[in-house]
Amino acid sequence: MFKKIFSFYFLTLTSLCFSQHFVVAGTVVDSYKTPISYANVTIYNTDLPQDINGVITNDNGYFKFDNLSNGEYILSISFLGFEKYIKTLEIKEDKQLGTITLKENVEELNGVTIVAQRPTIKRMVDRLVFNVENSTLSNNNVFDVLKHTPGVLVMNETITVKQGTPTIYINDRRVNLSSNEVKQLLQGTSASNIKSIEVITNPPAKYEAEGGSVINIITSKNIIAGYNGSIYGTYKQGSKFPKYAFGTSHYFKTKKMNFYLNYSKSPKKEFRNNEESVNFFENNLNTTSWDTDFERVRKSSNQNINTNVDYEFNKKNSLSFSASMLLAPRKQTQNQVNSTTRVFNANKILDSTFITNNLKVDENLNLAFTLDYIHKFNKEGEKLSVNTHHTAYSFSSFQDVDTKYFLPDNSFLRNNNFQTFSSQEIKLYTSQMDYELPIDNSTFFESGIKVSSINSKSELQQNNIINGLKVEDIENSDVFLYDETNFALYTSLSKEWNSWDLKVGLRTEFTNIKGNSLSSNTLNNNKYTNFFPSLHLLHTINDKNEIYLNYNKRIYRPRYNQLNPYKYFLNDNSYITGNPNLVPQIDDAFTLGYTINQKYTFEAYYRYENNPTIEITFQDNTNNILKYVNTNIDRNISYGLDFTSYTAVLNNYWNIYLLSSIFYYDNQFFAIESENALVNKSQWSLYGQIINYFSFLKDKSLTADVSLFYLSSIVDGPSEYSSRSSLDINFRKTFWNNKASVNAGITDAFNGLNLSQTTKYLNQDNTSYSRIENRLITFGFNYKFGNSSLKAKEKEFKLQERDRLENK
Repeated sequence: MFKKIFSFYFLTLTSLCFSQHFVVAGTVVDSYKTPISYANVTIYNTDLPQDINGVITNDNGYFKFDNLSNGEYILSISFLGFEKYIKTLEIKEDKQLGTITLKENVEELNGVTIVAQRPTIKRMVDRLVFNVENSTLSNNNVFDVLKHTPGVLVMNETITVKQGTPTIYINDRRVNLSSNEVKQLLQGTSASNIKSIEVITNPPAKYEAEGGSVINIITSKNIIAGYNGSIYGTYKQGSKFPKYAFGTSHYFKTKKMNFYLNYSKSPKKEFRNNEESVNFFENNLNTTSWDTDFERVRKSSNQNINTNVDYEFNKKNSLSFSASMLLAPRKQTQNQVNSTTRVFNANKILDSTFITNNLKVDENLNLAFTLDYIHKFNKEGEKLSVNTHHTAYSFSSFQDVDTKYFLPDNSFLRNNNFQTFSSQEIKLYTSQMDYELPIDNSTFFESGIKVSSINSKSELQQNNIINGLKVEDIENSDVFLYDETNFALYTSLSKEWNSWDLKVGLRTEFTNIKGNSLSSNTLNNNKYTNFFPSLHLLHTINDKNEIYLNYNKRIYRPRYNQLNPYKYFLNDNSYITGNPNLVPQIDDAFTLGYTINQKYTFEAYYRYENNPTIEITFQDNTNNILKYVNTNIDRNISYGLDFTSYTAVLNNYWNIYLLSSIFYYDNQFFAIESENALVNKSQWSLYGQIINYFSFLKDKSLTADVSLFYLSSIVDGPSEYSSRSSLDINFRKTFWNNKASVNAGITDAFNGLNLSQTTKYLNQDNTSYSRIENRLITFGFNYKFGNSSLKAKEKEFKLQERDRLENK
């Protein structure tokens, strides 16, 4: 009896030991690190091949198997358009497989007919991914798409993210252009070739420390062998002038080579009306007031040429060459500003009037060339990338300013006429090497080094016209030389375990700057070394909830045009000037976020900006002059709470994206025209955006976007800007199996983006009101031709398969 009882307990205990259950989990992504939703994942014990357990990945690409006993298993992952992933696992404990990258299978995608649209918004731990491909916005240019990108504000032709200026990247390569040149490039680039736009609020160490947030524009790849291309165009009608853009793209793919060429041209006229009011003081008393009405008409016809050639020597080695050219010819680039200024005395009685005609003609040439080499090692995921880049930039401008003065009775008093010629030549050279090494399934190491050099020469010559003769104005003529060399080294390590994901990095940069103003013999030499740590920590509580923490340090170096001390006159009493003594701005940014049910994200952030560089409007009360001065202010502090949500309302026929933010901005600056007194300006502000994405008809070939935006008044430096709002509506219809599409819509339907700027403190009191052609009726078309499908493999996938394809 005792032997039977002992045997029973022994067998029971043995059974319990051998029936211990384990967990296997991981995340599936594509080569762009984008999670793949709805991938099929199966697993089976090699001793019981008929007993297969299967799941699909969630919106974050995550999958999990529970209750697995120990033994040898076969894991299989498959998804349309990718090679099947198969791995043998020896399970003796819980296994966190980390990130699994699927390889694209080109042939499987041939012949796919697009009949539906993927979700437009994708929220990730450190970025927001806005999918543009096949959306209603894909017929516009990229700059217009940024106006609709969640988290991005485009106002007064300036791009901002979380109250800071972002750095623009294309396919993870930085665009080395000024903000105005970036705008011209993006306006000339069709969104039909854009796959997605990534808004990275806390860039990791791989990205340059220069700038705050990063906007990374991902272009589409030609995945079908043979030739195909497209033609496209847009028409926009403003309150004054029409604006056009048209272009063509061509792709050619063979087994080893890919070739891409895009050409676009955007002829247009832009109208702007500004009203300025300045109250000048003496001994704290208002002595005179000046009211100015500016009307500006800017004519341009920029041309963009972009090309890319990829050649694959073998599976381990490939070479890529790309070129980007921006052409703005002199005959088609003109800026005409007419202004009328009325001068009042202390009793508000008209004292005099002066009228200024300012004609400026520009010419711009920007050539950029990049060479990339990639070597893949035997170990999966290990690779070495080498990149070299050269930019040659040339700009010239001729300006003729003629001012006539009149007495109160409109009798002619006198006139003043001067002309300026300015030019700028910039040579930029960069070389970069990156190394990536997956240490194991859950650990990833990357490191790199970069060297960049900028050489700039800016020249300004001003001539006063006296009795019809040109007399050089020595005081306002200058040659400014600027050289900058930067050495950077970065390293980062990411590790996944259980429900945690950690990525830490450190970037070190040494910068050497030399500035030389030849006319004033002003030298500015500056050398400094900075360390830029970054931290990204994510905890997945379960398959629906996660919490994350990010930190990074960033730098904003003064640009050469901000350092240039010469004066650019708007009229006799108003000019813009740089400052050769500017110092870099250093930022510390913290972000804490929580995502609920994979739909609702709350994000709190804090940013401290030390020595920010901004353009401040100062009034010289002694000489009655208005100056726009680039200067360092003491510091900025901003913090706020953001809420984002992307929700399907009616079976994917109606999706809503919502972003709201309440934030506090505290500026502390030195009042240059008020004995350098330290002044503080601060304010709470509110930003909100709701975008509705609609799909109509059975095949979803008719779509619409309805976007509503609102921003309350904000402060920046010493100025307060009024509230703004906008309603945008856009429809898109596709034809002929998605080969052709047309779109129509309206931007800023109620003309709510016009704003006022008020600067009022101590002895400063000036206001301006700006009216731009924000309300535009838009039309666009796109037609694709060539080998868009293989007849031998013609297939038509229904909605579920298309959704899976588009989530890769």
